[in-house]
Amino acid sequence: MFKEKFIEAVVAEDVGRGDLFARINESKEVRAYILAKDDGVFAGREYIDTMAKMYGLELKWYVEDGESFEKDDKLLYIFGDSKIILSLERSILDIALHASSIATLTAKFVAKVEPYGVKLLDTRKTRPLLREFEKYAVRCGGGINHRMGLDDCLMLKDTHLKTIDNLSEFMKEVRQKIPFTSKVEIECESLEMVQEAMGAGADIVMCDNMSNVQIKEVVAFRNANYPHILLEASGNVTLETIEAIAQVGVDAISSGSLIHQANWIDLSMKMEEV
Repeated sequence: MFKEKFIEAVVAEDVGRGDLFARINESKEVRAYILAKDDGVFAGREYIDTMAKMYGLELKWYVEDGESFEKDDKLLYIFGDSKIILSLERSILDIALHASSIATLTAKFVAKVEPYGVKLLDTRKTRPLLREFEKYAVRCGGGINHRMGLDDCLMLKDTHLKTIDNLSEFMKEVRQKIPFTSKVEIECESLEMVQEAMGAGADIVMCDNMSNVQIKEVVAFRNANYPHILLEASGNVTLETIEAIAQVGVDAISSGSLIHQANWIDLSMKMEEV
């Protein structure tokens, strides 16, 4: 249901009160195709498939979500009414461009950490109302979603911890009030904070903006005392630094830049008369 409502809103934003070109020109049966002008990893097929069903278009795909493509590849053929295709052109391209750009950058990060068995996670640094779409694009690139929102994992960040007087007592109340299946993650900036968080019963500990030397100390402490607790590293993670972080022994690395630093690749639509 989300996809349908999302697509309706995307199209409405562009078409407004009606495509002016559609008032003038007669319809023709045409075919169009999406042409790659850059190399990348594709994402957006699920949404474009939904759009095609909603507007009566026929599609022939040459790429799957998560598959790599090269410059000059034809990714998709679209068959149908010329007025409909032209009215949807920008919406189709924007969906493919936005999602594929995120998937392409995510795949580059994944390639850095995969050899070490470390999971790559996104964050909640998403554009308003685009979280589900952008996190879908991360999955297409091989990343794993962190929590979708405040309701699926209790994460205690530095701002939360400022309001808590006794972490151990607070955690006792937490276990009574949140769902049994929900995990608790605690953000820590030092080994001392890690020791307190693990002692209080955290399921996941985030090493926030720690140096690799500090994280190694945390990993050693975790392995010796709380081997069941998961470790996540976060903060200023880049393509240049992520491999070194992956080597220190954490279970996962999270980065908001998968989404907010993704530069748009170039795709275009070409039209052919049948």
